[in-house]
Amino acid sequence: MRFFADQDVYAATVRFLRDSGHDVTTAYEAGLSRSDDRDLLREAERLGRMFVTRDRDFGSLVFVEELGKGMRLIPANRR
Repeated sequence: MRFFADQDVYAATVRFLRDSGHDVTTAYEAGLSRSDDRDLLREAERLGRMFVTRDRDFGSLVFVEELGKGMRLIPANRR
């Protein structure tokens, strides 16, 4: 799978995904580490990648504003 990781995604998570055979590009690697989530979501869509973030407002960007697709990582202690 092809992922585009937000700047708040832990390096260990990115490494785990890559070690599992996934193609991961980070916002930092793309030169977008200070970009707004809306812009990052649009870039992921443009690149044909699934956006991965830890941001709580992600649901409103995807479901209310319909800006793209992706997933939000939820810490294990918050399930």
